[in-house]
Amino acid sequence: MKQATLFSLSVFLLFWSTTLGISPAPAAAPKAPATKTPHTPKAAAPSPKPLVPTLPQSPDSPDSVPDDITIILKKAKMFSTLIRLLKTTEIINNVNSQLITAKTGGITILAPDDSAFSNLKAGFLNSLNEGQKIELVQFHILPQFVSSSNFDSLSNPVQTVAGKDPVRLPLNVNALGNSVNISTGVVNATILGVVYSDNKLGIYHVDKVLLPLDFFATSKAPALAPSSLAKAPKAAKENSSEDDQGETKQDQNKSGAVSLVGHGGTKFMSLGIALMAVATMWG
Repeated sequence: MKQATLFSLSVFLLFWSTTLGISPAPAAAPKAPATKTPHTPKAAAPSPKPLVPTLPQSPDSPDSVPDDITIILKKAKMFSTLIRLLKTTEIINNVNSQLITAKTGGITILAPDDSAFSNLKAGFLNSLNEGQKIELVQFHILPQFVSSSNFDSLSNPVQTVAGKDPVRLPLNVNALGNSVNISTGVVNATILGVVYSDNKLGIYHVDKVLLPLDFFATSKAPALAPSSLAKAPKAAKENSSEDDQGETKQDQNKSGAVSLVGHGGTKFMSLGIALMAVATMWG
């Protein structure tokens, strides 16, 4: 009887739980993974502003270094005289070879335009010998690449292909704001803009021909003062007269004779001859 009662009670509870929809408590929801705040990259520092502006007529810089810089200069249409000097001095061959073979360093060319050459004294270029023409072109080439924003980092005097001699070949660069000025001791020039620039070659337009100081150095000794030159012959004449008189006196002392020459002797000799002639006539 007890078993039947327990069975009936179990069936009732099962029916009751099913009817009421009693279900086991839901499992706790999993915790959401913690999210990290995304890292905001710092803004890149602005690149330094170029000291030298790019010229409107400048050719585009290719990915590779050109093998002939005259092509660049021709495109700019204002450097005919410089191109001619580069070719006649054969420096163009050395420059092109260095650009092709050099792995580091590079070259910077300070290029005067045709107007700058025309402002030179008439016949100046023709008056230079071959060695001077070579030095003139080399004086416009720096044996390193200088970007348009790095002229203020150069140390004066700046070395050129012509050499680094502060006495003979001074080249001083002064970069201030957006202006770059160059002084050679003879001329003061200004860089007007970038003709061409990549990671090995920089060509910059300058408004004047950079003349080396040693073209105008003189080695002549200073002329003597006119007063010294005027007095010298007189002093020599007086010394000569005194010497002659001294020698005459010495001769007189040795021989006991008196010289008539120079003290009216000629007149006395003539008078003596006349008296002898009269005595002969009366004798």
